[in-house]
Amino acid sequence: MIVEKQFFTFARNKPMVLECGARLGPVTIAYETLGSLDEERKNAILVLHALSGDSHMAGRYSERDPKPGWWDIMIGPGKAIDTDRYFVVCSNIIGGCMGSTGPSSTNPSTRRPYGLDFPVVTIGDMVRAQKALIKHLGIERLFAVIGGSLGGMQVLEWSLRYPGMVRSAIPLATTARHSALAIAFNEVARQAIMADPNWQGGNYYGGARPNLGLAVARMIGHITYLSDEAMRRKFGRRLQDRTDLSFKLDVDFQVESYLRYQGKKFVDRFDANSFLYITKAADYFDVEEQHGGGSIVKAFSKARAKFLVVSFTSDWLYPTYQSRELVQAMKKNGLDVSFCEIEADWGHDAFLLPNERLSSLIKGFLECVGRGL
Repeated sequence: MIVEKQFFTFARNKPMVLECGARLGPVTIAYETLGSLDEERKNAILVLHALSGDSHMAGRYSERDPKPGWWDIMIGPGKAIDTDRYFVVCSNIIGGCMGSTGPSSTNPSTRRPYGLDFPVVTIGDMVRAQKALIKHLGIERLFAVIGGSLGGMQVLEWSLRYPGMVRSAIPLATTARHSALAIAFNEVARQAIMADPNWQGGNYYGGARPNLGLAVARMIGHITYLSDEAMRRKFGRRLQDRTDLSFKLDVDFQVESYLRYQGKKFVDRFDANSFLYITKAADYFDVEEQHGGGSIVKAFSKARAKFLVVSFTSDWLYPTYQSRELVQAMKKNGLDVSFCEIEADWGHDAFLLPNERLSSLIKGFLECVGRGL
């Protein structure tokens, strides 16, 4: 499948008022689509990406493109999210750096990159921007919203902020709010970026970038995406390109080499300031406080969607008890909800990896929702 990145710009004359009180405009959203809208415009699925993802969900930009989109295993003709049946949309979140308005975008008032002049955005702000895109595409109600991790937070936000627009929702490996542990990891990662001398208070555009700090931040994050079992299987204590310890402060173990590689690869495609803003948005997200006045059960009294909630046994970043809390709140409101904890050794990132169980769950759930139309 050959796909093309598209762009939608709104809030040109009337700025978007963010939850922090700041005004942002114009706002550009980068997005991609696969499949076709049916005549009644009832088959649209919105896919929502995780922290380091983007609008490139599946397919390739050209025949020579070496790598497909981040969820190509799940989206396409005959796959779980079948593009022969559904019109699938994925947009880059605001605050990001893959085509949507974010800290690296040009500030119209200064003609320079925003940097830290970019206002703090929330998951709610991201979803409100997505709604503007969906309206632009002529879609009144979404057949489904689907996403994992930070994308799962957006799924929950969609189902509570715009309940009449969401027929079904599939939050994967996500949470109603960050634990102290999750906030702590994000803060350490942010401090790694801000401690880099090249960060320059966020004003590094046009000069040396804080690549070292961003690489360390990615290394920290990547550890939270894996599990003890996954790292044991993949690396153990095996040495990298040597038969004995070097007795130097250098790479000895394969896991060290892997993390450094992940960090170096990340800085080539991501903006450090976007990392700061997106992790802060994730930390601010709190279904209970923002939608229920302190009650998660009350929060889900707003929802109308049919839910499929999925967690993974080895996910210690957003463990299963957090998904069960969501399910219990949904059930107490009489919502139609299915829940599955999938046995998987690969940690939080399991939803991004090939998994027949997950594929069959999503495919079956969507077919069930379709039969109810």
